[in-house]
Amino acid sequence: MSTLQVEYTSEVSAPGRLLEIVDTPDINKAALIPGPGPQNGLTIALIGPQETARREMTRALIASGNREVHAFSSYPPSLDDTPALLMETHNVVIVELDSDPEFALQLVEGVVAAGPAAATVMVYSSKTDSDLMLRTMRAGAREYLVPPFGSPMLNDALKRAIARYESIDEPAVPEAAPETGRLLTFMGAKGGTGVTTLACNFAVAMAQNTQKSTLIIDLDLPFGDVALNLGLIPEYSTVNALQASDRLDPNLLKNLVMRHTSGLSVLATTGKLSLYQPTVAEVDKLVKIAKQSFDFVVVDIGARLDLTQSALFQKAHAVYLVTQAGIPELRNSNRLISQFFGDCNSPRLEIIINRHEEKAFGVSDADITRALTRSAHWKIPNDFSTVRQMQINATPLALANSPVSREIRRMARTLTGDNAPPEKKKFSLFG
Repeated sequence: MSTLQVEYTSEVSAPGRLLEIVDTPDINKAALIPGPGPQNGLTIALIGPQETARREMTRALIASGNREVHAFSSYPPSLDDTPALLMETHNVVIVELDSDPEFALQLVEGVVAAGPAAATVMVYSSKTDSDLMLRTMRAGAREYLVPPFGSPMLNDALKRAIARYESIDEPAVPEAAPETGRLLTFMGAKGGTGVTTLACNFAVAMAQNTQKSTLIIDLDLPFGDVALNLGLIPEYSTVNALQASDRLDPNLLKNLVMRHTSGLSVLATTGKLSLYQPTVAEVDKLVKIAKQSFDFVVVDIGARLDLTQSALFQKAHAVYLVTQAGIPELRNSNRLISQFFGDCNSPRLEIIINRHEEKAFGVSDADITRALTRSAHWKIPNDFSTVRQMQINATPLALANSPVSREIRRMARTLTGDNAPPEKKKFSLFG
């Protein structure tokens, strides 16, 4: 027979009394204690074996106007019936992580599975460990709270819980937000054609020129270089988003991305090598949530062909095929065009000749057109020194002024219908 200590508190000035509940199923008795009732619709179960942190959290909850707080001074001995019993009489459950993180995460998963959609599960911890935070998100926790608990962080979390609880009485709305963002997929005819350099600078140009929300996703796994090109050290990665696809939503996605100084949002690979290979369903879910969350979604897939059956092709506003004037690149491009862009249902294809020079390798523009069976849409000049300097300094070309950057910015402007060239400055002898 196990003992679970429950501390019931009704007012700040009246700390309540301690009750001893015998057997885990009787955890539900804590909600049956007569009390004034929840002032704002929330009935909160607080589970925290660490006494100091539990009492601090309890005081913060009551100070915020929550008068029905049932504070449990230990984890339940088992997870058999506890989650369902908790959710029968509580619409918010807050779990401490520090005493036993593994058990606490299992408890969170059980409570999320047992509760209605409008219920809220939160966790609190004295640690700001990024891996632990990600695991709690995957388990289904909606909030990760850290001391001091009396900060605005807790009040904001409770406001979101109230809104979620009150949404029960509101008319039903479609579960999924519309996918309004434009998907722009960058792929290479072969490795080394410069896909990542172009994708990064194109995305920066989109964020700068349109002033609309723009996200770049690095799906050239496992060796994607988006973060390296932009001079970023991401805390979370594309793999984290793919692995959490069953729980991925706009809020979680925005917690995983990081912000570049240009205003571009970035979901990239980290310095840690991961051999994780996503399924098409996981990629499609990531694309769907990204299109719900951002106006423009730029995806770098490198030379991967295993993603051609995913939404990256099926729902793309445009696919940018990056190639060069070399014989191997043109041969591969011809194959890709005939295989994936040969019928009327194919996504819109735009061909980019990168590192373009007149008659490079002895190949003329007419030869390129014959090899590709169509004309190239864009020709990015060969400017090795500028690109090399960008890679060394991790400064996007799109923020500089060079023939390469001007062509990339022109690509970006065509998506917004702004094809006018920059206004030329007028000079006068008289200033």
